[in-house]
Amino acid sequence: MSGQHVYTFEEGDRSMKSLLGGKGANLAEMAGIGLPVPPGFTITTEACNLYLQSGENLWPELKEEILKNLKMLEKKTGRSFGGESPLLLSVRSGAVFSMPGMMDTILNLGLNPETVEHLAGESGDRHFALDCYRRFLQMFGDVVLQVGHHHFENVLTEARQKKEVDTDAELAEQDLEKIIDDFMDIIKKEAGREFPLDVEEQLFLAIEAVFMSWNTPRAVVYRQANKIPDDLGTAVNIQAMVFGNLGHDSGTGVAFTRNPSTGEPLIYGEYLLNAQGEDVVAGIRNPQPLEGLKDDLPDAYRQFIDTCRMLEKHYGDMQDIEFTIEKGKLYMLQTRTGKRTAPAAIRIAVDMVEEGLLNKEQALQRVEPAQLEQLLHWQIDPEAKMNYIARGLPASPGAASGKVVFDADQAHEMAQEGEKVLLVRPETTPDDIHGIIAARGVLTSRGGMTSHAAVVARGMGKPCVSGCEDLKIDLAKGVFYVGDQQYEEGELLSIDGTTGQVFLGEAPLIEPQFTEQFYELLGWADDIRRLKVRANADNPEDSRRAVELGAQGIGLCRTEHMFMAPERIPVVQKMILSSDPEKRKEALAELLPMQQEDFKGILKEMAGFPVTIRLLDPPLHEFLPDREELLLEVDRLSREGKDPEKLREKEELLQTVRALSEFNPMLGHRGCRLGLVYPEIYQMQVRAIFYAAFELLDDGFEPGNLQPEVMIPLVGHFEEMERMKQLVEEAVEEIFEEKGTQIPYLVGTMIELPRACLVADQLAEAVSFFSFGTNDLTQTTLGYSRDDSEGKFLPFYLQQKILKTNPFAEIDVEGVGRLVEMAIEKGRQARPDLKLGICGEHGGDPASIHFFHAAGLDYVSCSPFRIPIARLSAARAVISEKDHK
Repeated sequence: MSGQHVYTFEEGDRSMKSLLGGKGANLAEMAGIGLPVPPGFTITTEACNLYLQSGENLWPELKEEILKNLKMLEKKTGRSFGGESPLLLSVRSGAVFSMPGMMDTILNLGLNPETVEHLAGESGDRHFALDCYRRFLQMFGDVVLQVGHHHFENVLTEARQKKEVDTDAELAEQDLEKIIDDFMDIIKKEAGREFPLDVEEQLFLAIEAVFMSWNTPRAVVYRQANKIPDDLGTAVNIQAMVFGNLGHDSGTGVAFTRNPSTGEPLIYGEYLLNAQGEDVVAGIRNPQPLEGLKDDLPDAYRQFIDTCRMLEKHYGDMQDIEFTIEKGKLYMLQTRTGKRTAPAAIRIAVDMVEEGLLNKEQALQRVEPAQLEQLLHWQIDPEAKMNYIARGLPASPGAASGKVVFDADQAHEMAQEGEKVLLVRPETTPDDIHGIIAARGVLTSRGGMTSHAAVVARGMGKPCVSGCEDLKIDLAKGVFYVGDQQYEEGELLSIDGTTGQVFLGEAPLIEPQFTEQFYELLGWADDIRRLKVRANADNPEDSRRAVELGAQGIGLCRTEHMFMAPERIPVVQKMILSSDPEKRKEALAELLPMQQEDFKGILKEMAGFPVTIRLLDPPLHEFLPDREELLLEVDRLSREGKDPEKLREKEELLQTVRALSEFNPMLGHRGCRLGLVYPEIYQMQVRAIFYAAFELLDDGFEPGNLQPEVMIPLVGHFEEMERMKQLVEEAVEEIFEEKGTQIPYLVGTMIELPRACLVADQLAEAVSFFSFGTNDLTQTTLGYSRDDSEGKFLPFYLQQKILKTNPFAEIDVEGVGRLVEMAIEKGRQARPDLKLGICGEHGGDPASIHFFHAAGLDYVSCSPFRIPIARLSAARAVISEKDHK
């Protein structure tokens, strides 16, 4: 616990982010480049971790170091902490990675019955001093003493209603005096102790509260959602207060150097006169657009605009800035990289390259691959006739429909049960984070474009409409009003976060549209990446969409999905129920033209690109009726006795279902085992593939533009692969002889068993390609059934940190990853030209793609709508590799 744990702003800079937190490092940086930053000091993240590890007690040396820096701050400001010219402090958290609103802040610290009167006398404004005191009591009571926020809000609401005013600033001095007395009573009753009047005790309690806010449930949930490590801790920033509530020549605001929703290169923000910062971000008052400051305080406005431009150039990125104006003088309270939507991130990155602020590689690092999912948000169909009821601010783009829920806990519970919900609140607080994550979208009646709801929703890619003043919410009665119309909680609403509109009922949605900048940015990614990107697609429509999104082929076409069509199920069941191979072949002959038409459509859409087609994988019983339903039907037919022929048919079907059922079908009669026992199934599929290809040749396609790749699933032994390859080659040769010509093709296998990785050198001798099926490889390596584990113990494992990430979402590098690397090494030793890819869901996960790039795969394959994510991730993997060399 020895060493330096407190740094003045003069001692730091932006390179010290891991020690001083993002806020502290940037305050030091701004002070260092000459911007007007209130003086202060930062207690380090190391101190926070030591505090949390040592039983949550501030140790004497740290207290001494804090007080020493406090003395220096008194000297710099010419003020006295707890004295006649009172120094008031802001105490704010500052994590390494921005976590907007997740941790705690206390403003106006240092007030008590004596210092409030000193402040009143010095400022000549007792109303201002009392306003600061009631704010301090409210924040300290809420954050430090854990008194529910609503207790204080109820007193304020009652006072405003009694005086018939809209804002707290309109309350008279005597009103504030009564509010302060009421707040003191509330603290004594709810906290079980008197409010601390000693200013040093206030300071140390506030520092401890900020340290402890690192582990609040909302902060933990936010870190889990954003993959932020739990061991970083938070810094604490202690600054001399500057006051935006000193009258109408004072104010506070939040601004972005570019529009965080669209990326438009205009400074975008909001402000309030005669207010403190929390009023803006908490949505307590609806703020004014920043342009209005030009008329209210023109000198401060001009200085602020110049400062915004300077900060953006200095950091080379869009900034999120907090400021206060005290008696006409501008102060900068924070700058950080601004949260933004995916459309904004792309536009900003491309614009900054054109402006010469970034190069193309830097621009690709400015857009997070996971952000691109936001671009895939569907929009409300503009042609649809919707029942419009209200409009708010378009805080975060995209559209969402769901049942109105007022409570974050209830939203979380309903979403877990599969219901679509909209979280509807007067305003959200950091404690609502789990409800925001669970909801399809967020609607608030108060708050601006920089309110908590807006910032968090934008960061998560959730649609959000904020400040919808037409909406009056009565939480106690469980109803809301628009005009004279009353609606119940549970009503189905739709919101459009792009326009701010609110509609009654469920909205029809249309596919997203992509901008020129989107294609330009991904073009830069394509120029840099080494990995090719293919699509998992099972039909012509998905194949067409995949090509539009930049796919370079199909890495997985699942043929079983084609069997599931309602008109085909009877033919498939006929094939399964056939008692001998000849009858089975008759049924397969009916299926062949259907499959052929499927493959023709896919190969046509993918002309010029490889198409990997996996032969039938799931066990046959999956194509038969549910056993329990059949039992009930047989029982009903037996009791009714009206249709003996149908009863016999259903009894035979039930007998087959029983015969085919397995205790563990995932490890049962499926994959190549099915093809070995019933070779006629795989023979039919191979014929369908190549007849489809020859049909396209007849239609004028060039042989080189048709590149079928036949993939055998679930192989674990060389002999399995050798026999399957022979089956494929014999079927293909028959067609080549029949047609009198050939087309190029490959035969390969899906690597999805640990044994396949261990004997990859043997398998490579029989095949031209491996495709890692990481979904099943994860199941068979970890011994987890995906469907069971994700619904039962996996959430517990993640919550308890037994696992860092869900292994079905992000590759388990230490286990599954080592097997993949082993298979690559062994396979390429046996066959240097072996083509290697991955077609599990990990193929669209940014972190997994970094691993696959480093491991040396040739391509990744993912669902069509994740192709842009994979393209960008593959480029960033190259850039990251360069940076680490």
